[in-house]
Amino acid sequence: MNHDTYSDQYIRGILNTVKTIAMVGVSPKENRPSYFAFKYLLDRGYRVIPVNPGHAGKDILGQKVHARLADIPEPVDMVDIFRASQFAAAVVDEALALVPKPQVIWMQLGIRDDAAAARAEAAGVKVIMNRCPKIEYGRLSSEISWIGVNSRTLSSKRARLLGKGVQRMALDRQTTSGGPDEASARAGRENKDTV
Repeated sequence: MNHDTYSDQYIRGILNTVKTIAMVGVSPKENRPSYFAFKYLLDRGYRVIPVNPGHAGKDILGQKVHARLADIPEPVDMVDIFRASQFAAAVVDEALALVPKPQVIWMQLGIRDDAAAARAEAAGVKVIMNRCPKIEYGRLSSEISWIGVNSRTLSSKRARLLGKGVQRMALDRQTTSGGPDEASARAGRENKDTV
């Protein structure tokens, strides 16, 4: 499989099929990307099981944290790896030792190990690397397409302002002082001019 690009159909098929996800490396800290992804997937109805040896026995969002994949008392459909690339091979090997094996091994953004992926695929497990299931779910469900993320490229650069006649989200927002802000007022005037 070409791991530089994945079809939407392939990713959608995985996200529609898996129900139980073991997230390895999830953090209980609310400002960490792994926490955001964990919460998002829980909110979308997935059973997400946290795996982090430093927090084993504690809870993250009401879900018991396990030290290792082997400690999870139920089968998992997908192992989501939130560890650096140099740790991915060990997590993949641990996942492949599970009975039954997971259907999917998913390596988060920036995480790639082609040799580990080849071992998993040889064992009949689907692999995705350098992607985030939270982002992919949002993109494919159109939850985040309306804010420009559906471009398949994420950036920290501020988006360009669009010209006259473009509808924007929350044009009726209020300032903290209770009145409409300048941008809302200007957009309202522009909308009246184009109608």
